[in-house]
Amino acid sequence: MILCRAELAERVDRAVFPFTQGGAQMHTIAAKAVAFGEAATSAFATYAHQVVANARVLAARLAAEGLVVTTGGTDTHLITADPAPLGVDGRTARGRLAAAGLVLDCCALPHGDARGLRLGTAAITTQGMGEAEMARIAELLAGVLRGVTGTARAREDVRELAGGFPPYPA
Repeated sequence: MILCRAELAERVDRAVFPFTQGGAQMHTIAAKAVAFGEAATSAFATYAHQVVANARVLAARLAAEGLVVTTGGTDTHLITADPAPLGVDGRTARGRLAAAGLVLDCCALPHGDARGLRLGTAAITTQGMGEAEMARIAELLAGVLRGVTGTARAREDVRELAGGFPPYPA
């Protein structure tokens, strides 16, 4: 979506239609209108600030657990971390964590060919988790990667934590 002031509107319209934009898809226009309406509320601003606060706490706690947070922290909802100091590469870490019920992705790290972990806090913040839960998630994650917490125990801990924050409350 391109937003601009009136003085550029005609030039933008000519640049994108009909060559790079097809016909109006009313369902996507409606979805964007709903999303913009939601984003304009104070509740969304509060939520967005909590997403970032959660990410900052999670990044700090992951670093305290021995992972290398590649950017030294975060100003967004995303964190990339290198699990190598815990004795595991990114792909192996992702597999172990998935088996333990902690689902995330691996990503390229800025140094060499190493792979790290990519974590985000939007979904768990939407479910109602806060800073205390970020600390628990970092602890669970590090325990699994160190081999201190077994997969079965971790899955139970994850189930218990997630159970307190159902995505679709009744």
